[in-house]
Amino acid sequence: MFKKIMASIGVGAAKVDTQLEKERFSAGEEVRGKVVMKGGNAEQQIDRINLFLMTEVVKEKDDRKVREEEIIHSFNITESFTLKEGEDKEIDFSFKLPLNTPASFGRLPIWFQTGLDIPMAIDPQDRDFIHVDPAEPVQTILTALQHELGFSLRKVEMEEARNRQIVQEFEFLPGGRFRGDLDELEVVFFPQEDGVELVLEVDRRAKGLGGLLAEAFDADESHVRTRLTNADIANGERSVANQLEQLIARFAN
Repeated sequence: MFKKIMASIGVGAAKVDTQLEKERFSAGEEVRGKVVMKGGNAEQQIDRINLFLMTEVVKEKDDRKVREEEIIHSFNITESFTLKEGEDKEIDFSFKLPLNTPASFGRLPIWFQTGLDIPMAIDPQDRDFIHVDPAEPVQTILTALQHELGFSLRKVEMEEARNRQIVQEFEFLPGGRFRGDLDELEVVFFPQEDGVELVLEVDRRAKGLGGLLAEAFDADESHVRTRLTNADIANGERSVANQLEQLIARFAN
C-alpha cells in the first residue's frame, strides 16, 4: 500500500527513453522508433505516452522579442496500460512527420520530447534532437530563389504571426535583377499534398522622396499569396524561378 501511495506522487516513477531509428528526416517522411520503459519501485498506471515535436519560437511580449519552447505537433504512442514494478517494456511506433514540419536552418533546435502521463505524478521528460530537411517541393522553390534568381538567404526564424499561428519565415537579400529594386524578400511556405502555397512579403527599396515617405509608413511593403502545384514544381527550378520572377516583378517597381 505504501509503495502505491509513493508512486502516485511521483516517487520511484517509471523511466522512459525514446529511441529513434535515425536522427535526420525530411518533412513528410515516416518516423520509426521505440519507447523503452523501466518500471519504478511500484506498479504504475500510465494513461498515455505522447511524443511532442518541439522547437523554439520568437514571440513579442511587452514590446520585446523573446524565445519560447513551443509544441509544433503531438503524437499519441499508446493508450492506458499498467507498468509493473521493475518491469522492462518496449513499445514500437511509427508516424508520418507532417509536411509543415519546420526545417533545420541556422541554429533552430528541433526535438522530440517524450511525455509519460501518470495520474498525479511528475511527468518524466526525454528529449531527442533531430535534423529536418524541407520537403522536396519546398527545397526546389528555395533552390529556384537562390540559384536561379540570385536571392541569398539571410535569416530563418520560427515566429508567431498576428493570428497566433506559428510559421517559419525565410528572409532573403535580393540579388540578380532585383538587387536595386528590393530591400528584402520574406517568404512563408505552406506545403500541402498537391503543392505548396506561398506568402511573400516584397519590401521595395526607397527611391526619391516619395519612396522615403512610403518606407516611413511601411507602404513600400506588398504581401502576395500564390500557389505552385506539384506539376508546376515538377517542371524544374528554372520554370519555378520564371513564375516567381514574374510575380515579384509586379510588386518590385
